[in-house]
Amino acid sequence: MGITSSNKQVSAASLDCDGTLKVTLALAAAPDITENPTDILLVLDRSGSMAGSPMAAMKAGAKAFIDILDQATDSAADGQIGGGSRIGVVSFADTATTDIALVTSVSALKSAVDGLTAGGDTNHADAFSRAMSLFDPLSANAKVIVLFTDGRTTAGPPPAPVAAAARAAGCVIYCIGLTGSDGLDLGALNDWATDPNAAHVAVAPDEGELEELFRDLAVNIAQPGATGIVIDEMVSSDFIITSVTPPTRGTAMTVAAGTLQWKIPELGVSGNEGAVLEFYIRHVGQTCGEKQVNASITYRDNEGNRVRFPSPTVQVECGVVVTPEQCPTPVEMTMDSCRDCMEVDMGEVWMESQGRILQLDVTVKNVCPGKRVALAVILTELDSAGGEHPRGMKAITIPAHSGSGCRDVLARCVKFVLPEDLALSGCSRSQCGARRFKARCIAHPIDTEYCCCGLTSADGN
Repeated sequence: MGITSSNKQVSAASLDCDGTLKVTLALAAAPDITENPTDILLVLDRSGSMAGSPMAAMKAGAKAFIDILDQATDSAADGQIGGGSRIGVVSFADTATTDIALVTSVSALKSAVDGLTAGGDTNHADAFSRAMSLFDPLSANAKVIVLFTDGRTTAGPPPAPVAAAARAAGCVIYCIGLTGSDGLDLGALNDWATDPNAAHVAVAPDEGELEELFRDLAVNIAQPGATGIVIDEMVSSDFIITSVTPPTRGTAMTVAAGTLQWKIPELGVSGNEGAVLEFYIRHVGQTCGEKQVNASITYRDNEGNRVRFPSPTVQVECGVVVTPEQCPTPVEMTMDSCRDCMEVDMGEVWMESQGRILQLDVTVKNVCPGKRVALAVILTELDSAGGEHPRGMKAITIPAHSGSGCRDVLARCVKFVLPEDLALSGCSRSQCGARRFKARCIAHPIDTEYCCCGLTSADGN
C-alpha cells in the first residue's frame, strides 16, 4: 500500500513571542495491495450537514478512490477490483446502512456512492459496527476502514469503544474529516484512528480539497511499502529549530538553525507501520499575528509515493508595540561625479514632541507621631471652555515621624509626565502653547489604634 497517510501537527494554536512549540511529523505505510489482498470499506457520512456541495465533493472523492484501486490492483482499468481485494460502501446518518457489501465491481460501487442522499443526525458508533459486520472473520485479507465525516457525533452511543474493538480485531482505520456545519471533533478522529493517529487522520480545509485527499490515499494504498525515505523540513524565518527528539523510525538531524532532515530506510514493507518525529521550534521573529510554521517540506522515496503534509499555522501573541515618533521623511539628493561639496536646503524641521514635566510639592498639616499618611495627588487639564480632562494620579505613602507632637510634613517632587501630543495641548510637536492644570490632594492617616471586634491587628494588639 505504500505511504497510506501523512500528517503534520503543532502542539498549540497560539504562543507568545519567543515562545516554544512542538511540531509532530507522522507517516503510515503498508505492503503492496497487489501482493497483500485487502478488504476496504468506505464508511461515508450522509448526515444533513452534507447536503449540497459537500455531498458532491465526497462522491467525487469516493469514486476517484475506487477508480485508482481498479487500475492499481490488476494494472488495468477494467471495471474490476483485482488481486483478491474488494471494496464495500457503508453510509450513515441517524443509523448506518450497507449500501453495497464487499465486491469487485467498479460500476456497482459507483452506483452505490451516487445513490447517497443527505439527511439526519450523525451516528458514528453504528457506522463502525455496520462496517465490522461486513468483514469475513475467516478471510485472510487485510481489513481497512476509510471513515469520512464532516461533523461531531449527534446520535447513538459513544463511538470510541466500537472503534477500539475494530482496531483490536486487526482492522486499520483511517479518518478523513471535513469541517461542516456541526463542527469537527479532531480529537475524536485521532481517538478512533489507528496509531499513530497523526499518520492516519487527514482533515480537508474545504470541500475543494476533499477529492484530492481521497485520491492521495488511494494512490498510496496501491503502492508497496516505502524504502529510502528522505524528508527535508524547513521552518519559516519566524522560527528556529531548538531540539529534535529521536524518531520512532529512522534518524533525524538538524542541518541548519531552521532545517532538519529525517531519513527512514524502510516503512510498511512487511506490515502496517507508522513513524513519528517530534521537534521543537522557538519564535524569533519581530512581528506578531498568524504565522506559517514551515517554509517548505519535501518528501522522496525509492517507490515514488505521493506525500503531502499539511501546512499548519500558529497565532503569535506579542506585547503591545508603540512607535510614538515616526521616522522623518527623507530628502533625496544626488551629488554629481567630480564634485566634492554640495549645498542643499533641507527645509524646515520641527522640534519633536518634548512634552513637559510638572513637579508639585504639598504640605500635609498636623501629622501625629507614629502615623503613616496616604497622600493622593489628582491632576487634570483645562480646555478652552473650562472642562477638565484626566492627566494622572499619584498615590504616595508618607512614612511615620517620631517627633514629640503633631507637625507638618512636606512631600516634595511629586512628578507628572505630560506629553505634548495630547489633543488639548493644541500642538503635537513642541512646547508651542500655554497649558492650564488643576491639582487636587487627598490625605488621611493609614495607622489607627481601632480594631473591629473579633479581628487581630498585625502587631498582635
